[in-house]
Amino acid sequence: MEKGAEKSDYKSNSISLGGAVAMGTGVMIGAGIFALTGQIAELAGPMFPWAFIAGAVITAVCSHAYVKMSNAWPSSGGIAMILTKCYGGGGLAAGAALLMALSMVIAESLVARTFATYLLRPFEIDGGPLIPTLAVAVIGFAFLVNIAGNRSIGQFSLVMAALKIGGIAAFGLAAVWSSGIDFSSMSASADDSQLTGFIGSVALAILAYKGFTTITNSGAEITHPKRNVGRAILISIAICVALYLLVAFGVGSHHRGLRDFRHCRGVQF
Repeated sequence: MEKGAEKSDYKSNSISLGGAVAMGTGVMIGAGIFALTGQIAELAGPMFPWAFIAGAVITAVCSHAYVKMSNAWPSSGGIAMILTKCYGGGGLAAGAALLMALSMVIAESLVARTFATYLLRPFEIDGGPLIPTLAVAVIGFAFLVNIAGNRSIGQFSLVMAALKIGGIAAFGLAAVWSSGIDFSSMSASADDSQLTGFIGSVALAILAYKGFTTITNSGAEITHPKRNVGRAILISIAICVALYLLVAFGVGSHHRGLRDFRHCRGVQF
């Protein structure tokens, strides 16, 4: 009975490499573009493209451990599996896994509320009960997609990733083109960006790449997991680096655009 339930919940080879990449990029872009970019720009100033690069390097190094663990033990347990392998099945692993799950709930709530705030901004709705109601509705829709099965998740992730990547890339290219492809305004002096602010922006930039753990959480269900989990993580990070830098250069190439963008700081809880 237990084996049957496990088989119905976790189906091997049910998520393609493209679907895994779409899941990873979708989560990263959701946090990075929709919720964190304004705060990163505010902290780093004209240095904020370098904050994204530094965050990507740190994330790539950290993801190496995830890749090696997934290659050795492909599992849908994600971070819980890694903690169990490292510390055994005791309270330490269980407590850390619960904290990780709590951080994912907070991150999803942040992205959902920010999405609702941005969606309603053209209608001049900046507060009231409609924003949290819409955010809860978005989370509920995501829940329905997830319980529909891996095939639905993969197809939906591909569509949403294509829309996000295409739309953001078009915005970034248009911004760079309208600036005359001139990045002289991106140069920063010591007065433009404090070291502490830059370090804080790098910490937020790391969160912008945190979505790669979604790929690890589906390790046993990805086709040829020992080969494709690592590939999906690296491809997702590379795509997001390109998008983040494109947006950063596009906005930062305008003095006024950078100043306005630094005030676009998401939402307050």
